[in-house]
Amino acid sequence: MPKISVGLAMTLLIIGNMIAVFSDALIKTLSADGAVYQFVFFRQLSAVLILLPFCLFSNKNGLFDGLKWHVLRGHIWLFGAIFMVIALNAMPLATANAIFYAAPLLMLPLAMIFFQEKLTRHTIAVAILGFIGVLIVVKPTHINWAAIAALIVALTMAMNNILIRKLPKHHNVFQVLLLTNLVGIPVALGLALWEDKPWHWASMLTATGSTTFILIYAGICVLVYRAVEASKIASAEYSGLLGAVAVGILWFDEMPDLSMAIGTAFIIIPLIWFAKIEAKKK
Repeated sequence: MPKISVGLAMTLLIIGNMIAVFSDALIKTLSADGAVYQFVFFRQLSAVLILLPFCLFSNKNGLFDGLKWHVLRGHIWLFGAIFMVIALNAMPLATANAIFYAAPLLMLPLAMIFFQEKLTRHTIAVAILGFIGVLIVVKPTHINWAAIAALIVALTMAMNNILIRKLPKHHNVFQVLLLTNLVGIPVALGLALWEDKPWHWASMLTATGSTTFILIYAGICVLVYRAVEASKIASAEYSGLLGAVAVGILWFDEMPDLSMAIGTAFIIIPLIWFAKIEAKKK
């Protein structure tokens, strides 16, 4: 495993989150009454087709080691994808993403439970300030089904990132992503058949584009969360909100207001402060 500094890990997460926004934007272009399970199945299938060529040339020894963890992560990933489609079809892009970024805050207690990571006052402060920024952006006045779906997405993201460290170290990024998507295909197909809606293979193109962007993000997560304690870098996940704001303006005419600017400041400024503190420790 290559040595990755906290600063580099946070930079990679920022880039990954910016890229992941385009996956969300493509999902948002779907019809509100479209076949949700069918689209999620197409995403799983396209991911396997994209990753398979890369894995054919990898060392296949011990490929199915730790299969139970891949199965667990794969179905958490699938569960989250379903609720992500629901949330993005019902909410503005930036608002949905703001709720998704509750994930880093959820990762803190999960990291403490699963790996006994110690939470410093700095990591707690950054996470809390970031979440306050999320609340300022969202301006929650009531909880509806779409907001609950977005919170479920945040929980699945947090669990998936934490469980990365349970995976065998000899599995490379491509193998991890392949197994994550492959193990969920039977359930995804079963749900698509149970949904019983006409098959629209044209949406496979949208699914493939969405998958490509999210695979880049997921690959970065595998790389950095294996190398660095989650509690030290999870707050960098908040930065994707900037990408959501920009894409929302350019693609969906969702104009931000003053609260968006204030909330974004609560998210970004603590990240810069925390990165400087970690750099001084080196």
